[in-house]
Amino acid sequence: MSMNVKKGDTVVVLSGKDRGKQGKVMGSVPKTSKVVVEGINMVTCHVKPRKQGETGGIVKREAAIASSKVQVVCPKCNKGTRVAHKIENGKSVRVCKHCGAAL
Repeated sequence: MSMNVKKGDTVVVLSGKDRGKQGKVMGSVPKTSKVVVEGINMVTCHVKPRKQGETGGIVKREAAIASSKVQVVCPKCNKGTRVAHKIENGKSVRVCKHCGAAL
């Protein structure tokens, strides 16, 4: 299954506890079709000190979210949009379904 979301994209969350929030994609896992979005799906992790002098504790960090639950935000119309593909100058380009701007 191909993902229409890439690292560095600004996305909006469609469902779940963070619905409506926007964030930047920090990484993607195409094998499981998941993405990690900055500031979205925060979970608490209990971290154990690994090196001598290092402190452990409770840390908040982002967990992966299904790529089907996010949509790319178009920079021109500033809306969440589905991604279309057009071929321009022999290269495939991702474009906005609403206004046709390049993503």
